[in-house]
Amino acid sequence: MGAYVLARETSAFAIRSLVVSGAPPDVAAQVRRAVAPLLGKSLVSLDGAALERRVEALPTIVSADYDRAFPHTLRIMVVPERAAAVVRSGRSTWLVSARARIVRRIPRHAEPGLPRIWLPSSARLERGAFLDAEEGGRATVALALAGRLSVPVRSASLREGALVFHLRSGLELRLGEPTGIRLKLAVARRALAALPAGMTYLDVSVPGRPVAGAESTPSPDSQVSG
Repeated sequence: MGAYVLARETSAFAIRSLVVSGAPPDVAAQVRRAVAPLLGKSLVSLDGAALERRVEALPTIVSADYDRAFPHTLRIMVVPERAAAVVRSGRSTWLVSARARIVRRIPRHAEPGLPRIWLPSSARLERGAFLDAEEGGRATVALALAGRLSVPVRSASLREGALVFHLRSGLELRLGEPTGIRLKLAVARRALAALPAGMTYLDVSVPGRPVAGAESTPSPDSQVSG
């Protein structure tokens, strides 16, 4: 007991080095800045739960774990957020993760390879918060599952409860209610491979009966609402 108390109260096991793994350099740097106040504290008295909460509060982090590498190193292992979409609201543009978490504000034309979601200018967006399910949240989570489609998604919308992907090929992919997305996307992948030329939409809202057709549709940019 005496040795434990001594280890807690002296600098014998003071944290002098922080090692972050599992994240790209910019995110690792954010983690190190967040835990920098722990430098000089004892590894023995470290509050691990508080450490994890501190790191996971970062908008770029999904989860965190740690290891005490005695005598002076604290190792932090993280799982970073994965970018899934860009949300536009009025003049502001935000990067959003696969969990529909708002990661950071970005320049308007940044991340051109990610699909866009347009929200009303009145939408309240805050770094680190999660999108409301009806205001881009469900669409973002669905987009995170769409990476294996043969044609990239340009934008997504939720119209009267029905989810629609606008593909870069010009095709409109209609998924219906935002449920069973994995199954619907699996059906869409197979259907897209055999789709006849000239089709303008593919409807997989009922996965067992996919329907394709050609019709004149307005520009998707004018329809996207959430």
